[in-house]
Amino acid sequence: MFRSKATALAVVAAVAMPVCQLAHAATDDDLKELREQVRQLREQYEQRIGALEARLKEAERASGEAQVAAGQAAATADQAVAQSSNRPASEGAFNPAVSFILNGTYGNLSRDPAGFRINGFVPTQGEVAPPGRGFSLGESEIAFAANIDQNFRGTLIASLSPDEKIEVEEGFLQTLGLADGLTVKAGRFFSAVGYQNEIHAHAWDFTDAPLVNKAFLGNQFADDGVQVKWIAPTDAYFDLGLELGRGRKFPGGPDGGRSKNGFGSGTLFAHLGGDISDSTAWKLGVSHLRTSPRDRSYTDVDSTGTTVNNSFSGTSRLWALGGILKWAPNGNATVTNLKLQGEYFRRAESGDLIYDTALASLGTQSGGFQSRQSGWYAQGVYQFMPQWRAGYRYDRLSPGSTGLGLVDSGALTAADFPVLAAYAPTRSTFMVDWSGSEFSRIRLQFARDQSRRDATDNQVFLQYIMSLGAHGAHTF
Repeated sequence: MFRSKATALAVVAAVAMPVCQLAHAATDDDLKELREQVRQLREQYEQRIGALEARLKEAERASGEAQVAAGQAAATADQAVAQSSNRPASEGAFNPAVSFILNGTYGNLSRDPAGFRINGFVPTQGEVAPPGRGFSLGESEIAFAANIDQNFRGTLIASLSPDEKIEVEEGFLQTLGLADGLTVKAGRFFSAVGYQNEIHAHAWDFTDAPLVNKAFLGNQFADDGVQVKWIAPTDAYFDLGLELGRGRKFPGGPDGGRSKNGFGSGTLFAHLGGDISDSTAWKLGVSHLRTSPRDRSYTDVDSTGTTVNNSFSGTSRLWALGGILKWAPNGNATVTNLKLQGEYFRRAESGDLIYDTALASLGTQSGGFQSRQSGWYAQGVYQFMPQWRAGYRYDRLSPGSTGLGLVDSGALTAADFPVLAAYAPTRSTFMVDWSGSEFSRIRLQFARDQSRRDATDNQVFLQYIMSLGAHGAHTF
């Protein structure tokens, strides 16, 4: 358009100059020459106009093609987005999150932890003793977790024990996006029996587990099996679940005593929770674990002072009731917050007890066995200022009633089963810890442990817990 106007002005200027000259003296030849110049200028002007119009049409055509191409590109992009929901957006989209948990302690104990036993209760053969004296590396973890695809998620957690053993603590796959609030988990995982059992050691509020978890679950009960859980579509939180497992560890074991098809443990559980206000939330849970141990063994010292090996086969039933209450002003837990937690366990076992299976003392003998035992703990942890918390826990076990057929029949005496003699262990624990961030924590803990008859153990622990890498959130 600018060039067209310039051309027109040039034509006007060119015409005006001869006209001015013509005003002075114009001959026929001059007029003829002027007419020829005007004709040439008109032709040049029309040619330029035509060229400009052709360029305009070409630009309009190119613009239309660009708009069509843009529409096609947008459609292709939409199709690519739709397809991306069925495959990773890039090769690294599902790379696993990797984390390391470093856990170490310094312990000062008045009693040798190597001789630790919970009197009045069947020894679990698990790692229930307190941390050792002096410096020691606690149970550390290596964890890998990632979405496998749009249908499954996988988790592998290996524990490194202080005695340099590596064990698969959890290794399972879990479904994603099943309809109607259903989730299926398969592999090895911590059972949903009770509240504390599902929580990894580095996330505990105290250095070691409550006495009820030690006495009834061998510290923590993990099994190989499958879990099906349903979460109700309600405003209040409600879930219901079932677990079927091998029963490979206490209170089952060893390895469920099985070399056949089927399962050796079953767990039913349900949880209910919700918010009382913007500042307070709660959760209650009830669960039942049933195992069928075969040749579950333990050692004892009989009336002759000989160490003997005994074993139990039968049925073990454990009921657990627990609850947790959390408070933080307006839901902001960064400055102050309070957590109250407690659980009650009750176990019933019945079957046959075999005394002295290795013929080390008075010969192998078999008789009936029955027991009804219980225990509970209650704890509170208060964050009184940013980064600083203090907590107290009280544990108590009740030996209930234990029936020994070999004692009732007079074949043996109660002195041949000293670890099962009635005794009610207790423990009081106080701790204070400082968290530099969500990845680091240092804890000082003091406990007065009366798990052993007539032997109070005063324990002091200094513990560090450090998290490296991406680590998932913990349960409520």
